[in-house]
Amino acid sequence: MSGRGPKRELAEKIAGEITLSDDPGATLRKWRTDFGVSQTDLASELDISSSVVSDYESGRRESPGIGVVRRLVKGLLAIDERRGGDRIRQYGRVLSAGFESDIVYDLREYATSIPLVTLYDDIDATEITTGNTDRISGHTVINSIEAITRLSSEEFFRLYGQSTNRVLVFTGVTRGESPLVALRVVNPTPNAVILHGIDEDELWDHAADLARIDGYSLAVTNTELDDLLEYLVSLE
Repeated sequence: MSGRGPKRELAEKIAGEITLSDDPGATLRKWRTDFGVSQTDLASELDISSSVVSDYESGRRESPGIGVVRRLVKGLLAIDERRGGDRIRQYGRVLSAGFESDIVYDLREYATSIPLVTLYDDIDATEITTGNTDRISGHTVINSIEAITRLSSEEFFRLYGQSTNRVLVFTGVTRGESPLVALRVVNPTPNAVILHGIDEDELWDHAADLARIDGYSLAVTNTELDDLLEYLVSLE
């Protein structure tokens, strides 16, 4: 892989995580499933038995050396490229924006704006507060705890990508207090915020008030994260 493009950066990131992990097999499994690649497909790409991949992931086989890791990573990327390269582009956007992929799961802009009501209906979200605008033209999906504990206010603003005309989706939420308070120090605010992982009756008492004050739509959803990400990818 020549150059310093997103593909090479992503390859180095995956290889580094696997090599340095206390549990290389679990880290390999994390990346394989994140790419949506089965053990059988990866094994076929590498011309090995699927049991070999399974043995590495389960720890039954000795931790892979750098040569094996390199082959595994190249196999994942090759499969993704044949499928259209979505995962490479996804991580490329995140990495080029200056974020780690464990903080920002996805960041993208849409070709055209879409109605918020369509998004909410498709991901089974419940709107808590109506915002000043009813359309979005992009999204950022964020690990709530990692973002709040690791990002500065300036970095937090970069979550908006090219425009605040977007929805910020905070995952791993228990009540919603922390991300909504964090948004108060960043101006301007996004068009919409979705708190992922909670129901309406679990929401922080003052969440709706903060959303109304700052003028953004606030919604909650319990849709599985993988399903949510898969849907959002289709909006590009």
